[in-house]
Amino acid sequence: MKLAALAATMVIVGSPLASGVNYLQAHELGSGAFAEPGGSGYPQLTAWAVLGLRAAGASPRAAAAGYLVAHEAELTHATDIALVLLAEAALRQSTARLVPRLRSLAERTGAIGGLVNATAWSVLALRAAGAPVPRRTLAFLLSRQGRAGGWGWSGPPADSNDTAAALEALCALQARGRPVARGLRFLSRFRNGDGGFGLTLGAGSDAQSTAWVIQAFLAAGRRPPRGSLAYLRRLQRPDGSFRYSARYLTTPLWVTAQVLPALAREPFPLR
Repeated sequence: MKLAALAATMVIVGSPLASGVNYLQAHELGSGAFAEPGGSGYPQLTAWAVLGLRAAGASPRAAAAGYLVAHEAELTHATDIALVLLAEAALRQSTARLVPRLRSLAERTGAIGGLVNATAWSVLALRAAGAPVPRRTLAFLLSRQGRAGGWGWSGPPADSNDTAAALEALCALQARGRPVARGLRFLSRFRNGDGGFGLTLGAGSDAQSTAWVIQAFLAAGRRPPRGSLAYLRRLQRPDGSFRYSARYLTTPLWVTAQVLPALAREPFPLR
């Protein structure tokens, strides 16, 4: 057991993951919240930071779990509840409070929270918590797949991020076969010459879209697309954070938190 733990540590040390982890940990506030440079902490960003750290084999301070629990009452949307639930599950915290709240948002159609995006995230969160997912929810996601193979936030047009999230949700429900294969082919259309992926067809590459695509391929048991990991590594800055794209630098903590799971080859829900 000690040798395995040492090996995992050695994977992180000296890699882009190490610098990314250090950057995130340096931006944890005394309250346990995480904040962008010069900004204030809030639960959703804290949850992203937790997921990035846990995917990379690291952890926040113990105060992060307490912060998330203390701010659960502020969460009103299904996506926010699901995100914090994912993070609390990754921290091995009790999910008994948020699971019922999320399940209460399930509709007769199978949607959870009304939207494709919210449903996909709710599936990932419920699976992370070991909670059952209504059978009709899988049918809902499958019914919302477009003719070209992709998914949109609430419907057409489809984009790379929501397609990737839907594919991760399908794989979490053990769905395989043609819908997943079609989704992956659709995602491949977003690939640019630099190895990265854009949010919409024809858009320039960005770190977060590329990370989502990588995670979708990993969830389906496939290798990351050629050049995608190298594209992410090229965006890392000397302080360990990641640029949004080659042209733009924005929300470095959020971007870094979303890049780390892809670099660690960990799709959602985290194991």
